Amino acid sequence: MALATVSDGRPLYERVGGEIVSLIEGGTFRVGERLPSIRQLSSKLNVSINTVMQAYAVLEDRRVIQARPQSGYYVCPRAPEITAEPVSANQRFRATAVTFSDLCQQVIRNMMNPELLPLASAVPNPQHLPVDKLSRIMAAELRRFGPQSISYMMPPGSERLRTQIAKRSLLYGVSVTPDEVLITSGCVEAVHLALRATCRAGDTIAVESPFYFNFLQLIAEMGLKALEIPSTPKEGISIEALSYAIENNKISACLVIPNFSNPLGNLMPEERKRELVQLLASREIPLIEDDIYGDLTFGQQRPFAAKSHDRKGLVIYCSSFSKTLAPGYRVGWAIGGRFQDEMERLKMMTNLAAASPTQLALAEFLATGGYDHHLRAIRRIYAKNLSQLSEAVARYFPEGTRMSRPGGGFMLWVEMPEGTDSVKLFHRALEHRIGITPGSIFSLSGKYRNYIRLSSAFWDERSERGVETLGRLARDAK
Repeated sequence: MALATVSDGRPLYERVGGEIVSLIEGGTFRVGERLPSIRQLSSKLNVSINTVMQAYAVLEDRRVIQARPQSGYYVCPRAPEITAEPVSANQRFRATAVTFSDLCQQVIRNMMNPELLPLASAVPNPQHLPVDKLSRIMAAELRRFGPQSISYMMPPGSERLRTQIAKRSLLYGVSVTPDEVLITSGCVEAVHLALRATCRAGDTIAVESPFYFNFLQLIAEMGLKALEIPSTPKEGISIEALSYAIENNKISACLVIPNFSNPLGNLMPEERKRELVQLLASREIPLIEDDIYGDLTFGQQRPFAAKSHDRKGLVIYCSSFSKTLAPGYRVGWAIGGRFQDEMERLKMMTNLAAASPTQLALAEFLATGGYDHHLRAIRRIYAKNLSQLSEAVARYFPEGTRMSRPGGGFMLWVEMPEGTDSVKLFHRALEHRIGITPGSIFSLSGKYRNYIRLSSAFWDERSERGVETLGRLARDAK
């Protein structure tokens, strides 16, 4: 590997980046392969470490390469990336009454069907979770706390766990005391309590589109209306479109997933998070933020929460350990701001308290540093899995297929050629014992018919064969 000595007027880091692109296009480095480390490339090209870091950063921005925590830089799949649809700031927005979908219920049931290849499963693979360690901690904590372990931990919940969560909140830019944290039975309950604290039946909720289908069903169950605001793969919910929608609709709250959204997997830039919070605060509209995937970043630094820009207590932060550590423990939390007292009251009315044993176990796991060690390992696994899933889709799906490029989590949003019917593909895939999630259930307006969401959480050799089968089926799903 050698860098041309003749300057072409470009900055040195761009010339280095161009050299890497040439090597990728020439086949020296193939999709999914690891690139030389920053130090190795600096030595080979006789340039500074800072120059290589700049070159790699530019290629990351262009989605040519991707960084994996504790592992290095790898060549991205070459399938075209999903681009943003044009959004007109003054396009017409109309709230939609949500109805419960039998298809959504079937998708959720299929996730737990062991006979299906779990490409639809929005849950972590238990093989990658510290099951034995958590079990030992649970047993020890039950003995240690005795009667307390089987007693109610009334809202706001275990003080020790709330203290650990408050400490960790500094990593995503939020400074709170333990008393400002409410323990819930998972993130869905946190969002449910937030909606109940801010809305009444018949109210309108602004949501990004596409959006997590289970939250759409939750909105339906509460008798609320949803106003879909376009979301782009790189910037998240459109601030301009939301601003126009607010001018022309009475909106009671806004519900978003800024960090590695479900299903797009996009990471909303920090500046756009700030603009979102400020826009809503100027109209006294609460923002309900789901940050359940934030800890699964592939980058060097955990992204900040939109809550970090909250100055008026209008952002309700919701999260849980369900995607990172123990989905069955059902431990989530909310930082409710000015709605904290009302959410605690509603929690007590709903189910009195979250489970005590799991709160005790997770408090100990966090206090002893086990969580950070676990995150470092699982981030590497999911970054690798998602890269391999993306590569398989690029290899096997029909020409014209595009996909998202998530920087965290384990979900991939796939756009198939126009006319492909994801619902038909969903049923055809079931005949081959493959579970997928059709894109149409992520919207109320019939959009995303030619999209699917795939999961890489359970990736293995069988998964790649399943993607190959899906690609073949997709060619006929018209």
